[in-house]
Amino acid sequence: KMAEKQEEPSNAQNGEPDNTEEGEGKKKKVKREDLPPFEIVTGERLPAIFFKFQFRNVEYSSGRNKTFLCYVVETQGKEPATSRGYLEDEHAAAHAEMAFFNTILPTCQAGARHDVTWYVSSSPCVTCAQRICEALRKNKGLRLTIMVGRLFMWEEPEMQAALRSMKEAGCKLRIMKPQDFEYVWKNFVEQEEGEEAKSFVPWEDIQENFLYYEEKLAEIL
Repeated sequence: KMAEKQEEPSNAQNGEPDNTEEGEGKKKKVKREDLPPFEIVTGERLPAIFFKFQFRNVEYSSGRNKTFLCYVVETQGKEPATSRGYLEDEHAAAHAEMAFFNTILPTCQAGARHDVTWYVSSSPCVTCAQRICEALRKNKGLRLTIMVGRLFMWEEPEMQAALRSMKEAGCKLRIMKPQDFEYVWKNFVEQEEGEEAKSFVPWEDIQENFLYYEEKLAEIL
């Protein structure tokens, strides 16, 4: 049985500085329309605190309202190349999945075959699933495997249909195993400077939760 209640994140865990009391007044003055429509954070490695909170494969994802997407692009062309990094969506108007197609993929060699693997904190929403299907149908040289930590709103019929449509478009969907979380930790998470790389410490129920989501995904697909 999975955890009934999850801890609420501090602002710091959610990617915001934890100065709630001091910043409250300032925050209220910023009207929604003053914010840019969206901001995508990109980089090579994400802070460990984000990984430990956002990627955790819990059933009830309280407070986990961002998408963290780590990617590996292997280009098979005249000049074979591998690129990697991560994307994080800051505001709800644009998701990390969309940002990958808008900003990362266009920088790859045109006309070459691209084998792309995503390691994502949760599975795509319906809109992003549609965009993924479009991209795969348009770009015959694109192969996409998505490893997800959690299934997003998987009980919803619309979401289940979206996951099936991604599979039909040729996308491979997988639930992240404990070894996949360890891979992300080693390859995409910042290690403290001057310290030896810390080994990945699996959280309680990581294997149980993986099996839970794997079963749900198999039922849906």
